[in-house]
Amino acid sequence: MGALFRPSLPAAVLVLLTCLPVRHDDLSSGLRMTAADVASAVLAVVAVAVLLTRSRTDRLPARALVFAPVAAAAGISALASSDVLASLPGYVRYIQVFVVIPLAVWVTVRDRTDTLIVGGALVGAATVQGLVGCVQAFTGTGASYAGEQVRAVGTFGAPDVMGMASVVSHGTIILLAAGLTLRGRRRAAALGGAALLCLPLALSLSRGTWLALLCAALVVLLLHSRVLAARVVLAGAAGAIVLALGVGTGADVLGRRLDSVASAVSQPDQSLRDRYSLWRTAVDMWRDHPVTGAGPRRFAQLRDTYAPIELSSGSDTDDPVNGYQRRPLLSPHNMYLLTLSEQGLLGLAALAGCLGAMAWWAVRERSLIAAGLLAWQLVDFAYGDIGGAPTLVMSVALGLALSLVARRETPPVPGLGPVTTAVGGTR
Repeated sequence: MGALFRPSLPAAVLVLLTCLPVRHDDLSSGLRMTAADVASAVLAVVAVAVLLTRSRTDRLPARALVFAPVAAAAGISALASSDVLASLPGYVRYIQVFVVIPLAVWVTVRDRTDTLIVGGALVGAATVQGLVGCVQAFTGTGASYAGEQVRAVGTFGAPDVMGMASVVSHGTIILLAAGLTLRGRRRAAALGGAALLCLPLALSLSRGTWLALLCAALVVLLLHSRVLAARVVLAGAAGAIVLALGVGTGADVLGRRLDSVASAVSQPDQSLRDRYSLWRTAVDMWRDHPVTGAGPRRFAQLRDTYAPIELSSGSDTDDPVNGYQRRPLLSPHNMYLLTLSEQGLLGLAALAGCLGAMAWWAVRERSLIAAGLLAWQLVDFAYGDIGGAPTLVMSVALGLALSLVARRETPPVPGLGPVTTAVGGTR
C-alpha cells in the first residue's frame, strides 16, 4: 500500500496523461492548459511538500544550483524584451519545462522504487504510442507523407508529427540501458522490448530521431562495454552496406526517407530547406539582440522581419483526426538557435551549461539510462525545440536522469545489492 502514496506518482501520471489525444484546432500562440499541465502543477506542489518535510541535512544538494542560471537568464531576457507581456507566457513555459518539472522529479524520485515508477511510466507511454503508431502506419490512418497517410504519429496527431518518435525514443533508451545490466529473462525482455520499439520509430519517418537514437545507443554501449560497442558498430556498418548495395532499403516510403538523410546537405528537400532558412533567421535575429535576445516567444512575432524570401509560408499537415491544416513555421526547429535568438548568449550559455553539467555527471557516474537520455536530448535539440505535450515527457526524462546521478550514495536493494549502473551507477 505504501507505493500508492509515493510522491513520484504525479510524475508518472503526468507522463501517461500526455498520451491523451488533443485536438489542434486552436493555432494561437497563447498558453493552453492540458491535463498534463495540471499534473505538472500537482507534481510541483508535492515536491514542495516533500522538501518541507525533509530534515535540514536532506534538502536539495548543491547540484540543484545548475538550474539557477537557466531561470535567471530567462527572466532577464523577458524583462529586457521590447514586449514584456508577449514574452511572459514564453518565460512561464520555459521555466516549467527546464526548471520546475526536472527539479520536482528530482525531489520526488527518492529510491529505486520511485525510479521504477517513473521509468515504467516512460516505457508505458512509449509502448502505447508505439502501438498506436504501428496501427496508423499499417492501416493508412496516420499523418500524410508524400500523399499517403502512412506516417506513425501516435496520439499526438500530424500537428505534432515528431511527438510519438520522441516519447518512443525515451522508452527505447531506458529498456536498452536496463537490458544491458540485467540477466536472464529480464535481460531478454528488456532488450526485446527496445528492439520492438524500433519499429514505430522507423515508421515515424523522423530522420532526426533516428540519428539521435543512434548516438544515444552508442553512448550507452560505450559506457557499458567498449568491445560490445565496437562489435555493434561493425555489425551495423555491414548491415547498412548490405541494405544499400544488396537488397535495397526496404519499403518504398521508408527507403525514400533514408535516402533523404544522405542528401540532406547536397540535395535537401523542401522541409530541410525551410529548416535551414529558419536557422538563418534565428542567427540574424540574434545579431540584433546579442546578449539577452529578442525575448521568450518573440521568434514567431519577429520571424517575417528576418526570414529570407525563400522560406515557405507554412507546412501542410493532414491526418484523419485533425484534418488538413496549413501551419505556420513559428520556431527554428533547433533549441540552441531558438534560445540564442530569444535569450541571446546569456540564455544559450545557461542552457548549455545546465545540460552539459548533467551529461558530465551521467558519464562520470556511468549511469547508462541518464547518459543515454541526455545524449539523445543533446542531439535532438539540434533539429527540434520545445512545444506540445511531448515536451513535458522530455522534462520528466531530464528529471529522472538527474535523480540517477545527483546523489552519491544509493542504498542497496534487499536481494539485489547496490543499484546497478542502469539506474545510477554502482556506488
